[in-house]
Amino acid sequence: MIPQASPFSQYEIYKKDIDKAIKNVLSSGNYILGKEVKNFEKEFSNYLNVKSTISCKSGTDALFIALKQLGIGKSDEVIIPSHSALATAAAVIMSGAKPVYVDIDPNYYTINPEKILEACNHKTKAIIAVHIYGQSCDMQKLREITDSKKIKLIEDCAQSSGSSYQDKKLGTIGDVGCFSFFPTKNLGALGDGGCVVTNDIYLADKMKRFRQYGWDEKRNTISPGVNSRLDELQAAILRIKLKNLDKDNKERSKQAKLYNEKLSSSRIKTPLIRGNTFHSFHLYVIQLDERDKLMEYLKSKNIITALHYKTPIHKMPGYQNNSKLDKTEALYKRILSLPLFPGLKIEDQELVINEVINFIKN
Repeated sequence: MIPQASPFSQYEIYKKDIDKAIKNVLSSGNYILGKEVKNFEKEFSNYLNVKSTISCKSGTDALFIALKQLGIGKSDEVIIPSHSALATAAAVIMSGAKPVYVDIDPNYYTINPEKILEACNHKTKAIIAVHIYGQSCDMQKLREITDSKKIKLIEDCAQSSGSSYQDKKLGTIGDVGCFSFFPTKNLGALGDGGCVVTNDIYLADKMKRFRQYGWDEKRNTISPGVNSRLDELQAAILRIKLKNLDKDNKERSKQAKLYNEKLSSSRIKTPLIRGNTFHSFHLYVIQLDERDKLMEYLKSKNIITALHYKTPIHKMPGYQNNSKLDKTEALYKRILSLPLFPGLKIEDQELVINEVINFIKN
């Protein structure tokens, strides 16, 4: 069987180093907010060229922590794309604010700046730029909007660790960048994890306190907080993975290039890459009218694909509203994620390609 994603394959690549790192943590007797977390935060800041990294329990928590410490809450509105993981909307609702869904640019699947302008009003306090699949949003246009409207720009980098826009790593262009370290991510732990990054030292200090009850270094509480900590084991694993992130992303990019070369046709739309960016290809997503039939066909050949995502957020019970998002809704009937991950064997990828071509020919 060829999986769509394989955290185990990624573990096997660095098994020796990861096992050693885990053993060292177990032997240290320090399992929460110790040296591994501090070192990872420092190393990730250096990697991104950003002043502060505040690790936490998940990517959802990263968004929630950022929203709360930016002062966003009840009666506020946050503009987001409906084409995203549910976590984006969930974090806004957790903060007490209201998510306002807007449509996407159909070429790149990212939030459409023109639709943002239409949705802005006096209640709008922030935009969340979701760098979907590893593809960068149009950050210049989004920054122009947020600067002119005097609202916050939050980058949802859950799927874009290592991606860049005009030679700047994603997560460093907005007011804050929020990352997920879920096992399938480009920079994935072997459990949950996340972080917020920022160049605002004052904001970083607030977020650092908030992630642990509001405590300062002496455990004095200035203001309320939550319990959202990255544990030492996951930090140690992430330090190994971070050293190899660029190499792994190059492998993802190489696999995506091969798919593009072999699969582009009148019946299949392969992904575009925004100019002057690096697309880290967390997911490789094609479009075609016969999506469901291809998915079943590949499954019969022991090739597993996935839908990212099956339903737009604004159509999900509990999150839905009356938004009419034509481009988003049309996309969901056609998208399919093919196998792509570090460790995918070339012969397996070629098998996927051949079976997709066989399906199209027949």
